[in-house]
Amino acid sequence: MNNLLLSFVLQASDIEPQGGLFDFNATLPLMALQFLALTVILNFLFYKPVSNILNEREEYIRNSLTTASASLVKAEELTRKYEYELAESRKNAQNIIKSAQQQAQMLVSDKIKEAQKDTEILLESAYHQLNIQKEQALKSLETQVDILSDQIKLKLLDN
Repeated sequence: MNNLLLSFVLQASDIEPQGGLFDFNATLPLMALQFLALTVILNFLFYKPVSNILNEREEYIRNSLTTASASLVKAEELTRKYEYELAESRKNAQNIIKSAQQQAQMLVSDKIKEAQKDTEILLESAYHQLNIQKEQALKSLETQVDILSDQIKLKLLDN
């Protein structure tokens, strides 16, 4: 079998013309023209549409990045604005709370002073009434002492 293959290869090599790696004959220019034609056809049919799509995609990405960057700047500006407004609102709320506390404290102190005055008035009135009752008690005691002393005198004189 090996002999058969070897003989077939030798016969085939005898039939083909002897040549090197490149034969410079009419096929070389034809191959060059085919290569150039294929290059032009591929350029029109494949490379230009693909490069157009890639350019459009790159433009879309660039526009998206620009829009996103502008949106980010706007969002940061709004964030700063809202943080400032929030800080101002907190300050205003603190001031309102502080003033309300001061007003409540003043109201409480006024009520305490008024209650103290009322208490002093009540104490003074009670003291005055006690003095009046004391004087009345002393007067009634004096009259009773006078009556008793007169009765004692009478009894002593009668005896």
